[in-house]
Amino acid sequence: MQVYLQNPPTIRIGGQVSKSLYQYSMQSPDRDTLYATVNALIKRLGNEPGLEDLTSDLAISSPQVNVEIDREKAAALGVTANAIESAFYDAYGSKWVSTIYGSVNEYKVLLELDPKFQSDPTAMSMLYFKATPGTAAPVANAPGNAAPPTPGGVVVPLDTLAHAKEEIGPQAVNHFGQLPSVTISFGLAPGASLGDVLSRVQKAADETLPTDVVGQFQGAAKAFESSLGNLAILLVIAVMVVYIVLGILYESYIHPLTILSGLPSAAFGALLTLIIFHMELNIYAFVGMIMLIGIVEKNAIMQIDFALEAERGGMSPREAIYQGCLIRFRPIMMTTMAALLGAVPIAVGYGAGGEARKPLGMAVVGGLIFSQLVTLYLTPVVYTYMATFQTWLKHDKKSKKVGAMEPVVPNL
Repeated sequence: MQVYLQNPPTIRIGGQVSKSLYQYSMQSPDRDTLYATVNALIKRLGNEPGLEDLTSDLAISSPQVNVEIDREKAAALGVTANAIESAFYDAYGSKWVSTIYGSVNEYKVLLELDPKFQSDPTAMSMLYFKATPGTAAPVANAPGNAAPPTPGGVVVPLDTLAHAKEEIGPQAVNHFGQLPSVTISFGLAPGASLGDVLSRVQKAADETLPTDVVGQFQGAAKAFESSLGNLAILLVIAVMVVYIVLGILYESYIHPLTILSGLPSAAFGALLTLIIFHMELNIYAFVGMIMLIGIVEKNAIMQIDFALEAERGGMSPREAIYQGCLIRFRPIMMTTMAALLGAVPIAVGYGAGGEARKPLGMAVVGGLIFSQLVTLYLTPVVYTYMATFQTWLKHDKKSKKVGAMEPVVPNL
């Protein structure tokens, strides 16, 4: 017995119901090539680290009978493939041929073979087909090939037209996009990263799949693969929007960079916390990092906003940012501790479904603790250098402008 355990996700994102959480589907018009490729890929992935509960929905364990039609003999006897298929459906299907109407009810009449013949594959040789008169006359005299002629023509047994062969086939032929498909499902080993595992699976598939077999991730794996790149773009856009808004507020290209200088420390603290507690950088952790952009920037905004006002009052940049750190220290600590303590219940996984949100809380708590210690010392230093650079830039532009306005006196 093989037992597969999985923790169902809070929200199922597409895919199929399988034994494991993550899925990789393959499809091809050639079933034999598809099944051989699936077995080769499973054998290859069995040696890859980070995967467990590797299985597929392909089960070659169902007895079946394949009937191969001899097209030349069938054409000579005037029996079409459609007639053979119809005969099989009449014998082994439930064909509605008539209706019996009673006084208060009606009854459907179904045509089928006697059940004792349905369970015996050799009974298919007892199926006869009506051949076209004229074309079947030479064959009718062959012993064992055909029955004597009848007024309506000749009846020919199945053995004359086709060959039946018993073998083992799939229990079900799944389809995806109108083509036969097989889905491989797998889980993550303890401590394995989903991004690394998906990269290994994709690399193994690229090296194993032939040209007529197409594979792609499904369900949660596909959502992770597509959202990972989108979240990185979203993070960059969020930083750009913050820079543009701050540039408009302070009418400067320099000081928004001073405010954004605290972001690397926040990202480092969030990632370090996830590594220490062995958590994945999933979509919840990304949301926490986007939250950090706004929470961390308010520390620098409080300091720089006061320093700019102090500079307009006549203070030097060094003295202005120093006074800003002293006066704004209390509100900075109050707002940071409020946000940090508010994220603690999420970080410990409190409440129903809290396990899924733990990476978000860990990213916020770890990023705030580390960035709070760093930005209190980093922001004043960056502000001082940026203010010096801005003063030098203005002085350089002013000197160039004055030099261009001075008249040139030639030496005589």
